[in-house]
Amino acid sequence: MKSLNHAIIEARKLEKFYGDPGDNPIQVIAPTDLTVYAGEILAVLGPSGSGKSTLLRMLTGLSKPSAGEVLWHGKPLGAQAPNVSIVFQSFALFPWLTVLENVEAPLKARGFGEVDRRKRSLKILETVGLDGFETAYPKELSGGMKQRVGFARAMVVEPEVLFMDEPFSALDVLTAENLRSELMELWANKSIPTRAVYLVTHNIEEAVLLADRIIVLGKNPGRIRTDFHVGLAQPRDRNSPPFVHYVDFVYKVLTQPETAPAEAPDAEAAEAPVDGKRARFQMMPHARPGGIGGMLEILADRGGHDDIYHIADDLSFEIDDLLPIVEASALLGFVKVSEGDVELTPEGHAFVDADIAERKEQFGAAALDHVALIRQIKRALDSKSNRTLPDEFFHDTLDEHFSEQETVDQLQTAVHWGRYAGLFDYDAGTRKFYIPQPNIEAVRD
Repeated sequence: MKSLNHAIIEARKLEKFYGDPGDNPIQVIAPTDLTVYAGEILAVLGPSGSGKSTLLRMLTGLSKPSAGEVLWHGKPLGAQAPNVSIVFQSFALFPWLTVLENVEAPLKARGFGEVDRRKRSLKILETVGLDGFETAYPKELSGGMKQRVGFARAMVVEPEVLFMDEPFSALDVLTAENLRSELMELWANKSIPTRAVYLVTHNIEEAVLLADRIIVLGKNPGRIRTDFHVGLAQPRDRNSPPFVHYVDFVYKVLTQPETAPAEAPDAEAAEAPVDGKRARFQMMPHARPGGIGGMLEILADRGGHDDIYHIADDLSFEIDDLLPIVEASALLGFVKVSEGDVELTPEGHAFVDADIAERKEQFGAAALDHVALIRQIKRALDSKSNRTLPDEFFHDTLDEHFSEQETVDQLQTAVHWGRYAGLFDYDAGTRKFYIPQPNIEAVRD
């Protein structure tokens, strides 16, 4: 990804592994090239285990890479002390210090005199809206105010690059939204001298809302899957077609790890109307009917809607484990997803209220209506007199659209969905799809 702005940080073939290099080391980060440019907010997303925080720590000098190098302004990181700050998810405040003393701490560590550090700390506290709370202790503050202290402490040293490791994820939705807006206002008005922001996040909409550029990592080992510029002016409208297209693109990259990501969406092209037709073979999210039903029941218990990230936290799920279930529910028409919130549709409510037999019937109708592969398998089987077809027939068709492994996974997911809904079954021994016939003993795997 190229930029006309000056490169502050350059990672060249940066790699991280654990263990002896000569004895099957565990590779965490594959050799990676990455550049952070002045004048940009760079967001980094990826599933758990993709090395987002590890990469951040190597770029800041907190962790030494196993191979490769990090350059700051063209010079090796080890030969200089870059001016950076990090805002953490967990606030990381000193509980025995007041708000003012917490903000002064990094200045004191750098040898600033008392008068100078007091003046700078009071100014940044006013900037982030904490004037009047200078003598309060962390235990007296709300989560949002604690994170404001974290921002103030990070920015008081006037860092050239501000690193943020999921800084809003521990906050409630409204507080996080307010802090994002305040950060963008400070950035846009150049109220802080920071020249670049490096944001690690799990939140796709947050990345599209804030970032000038987005990197999505894959895992096992961590590597860059896509790196693209977000061609939208600030402030951004979450409901605009271009915004939604960018969110959908990142979502697909995260949830389809075996598929090479397509070209990143073009903002102008995204403005064009969509005819509503689905691709012939959209990728089925790998979620089982039981998981889909369980999530719909949880939503019903919460009044029919909730924030995806709250659900994940409450269930102790990683967000990338929950996303396929949400995506599958949306594909079937049982939920709507908007701005990070998931809401039951009338069809979703009907599914939750139904008994077991009715649920299977509704699931089958939704799958036939919305999922091309399910529809094709059912129609092909209905066209045969013996209602049987080898899986190779569908495998060869899917193989033109997906990788070999993804083709296998797509067929396996189709089996789970079709079998649950009673649309068709599958014999693993003969590798054949079939529709069980009345009064005929069906062979099941």
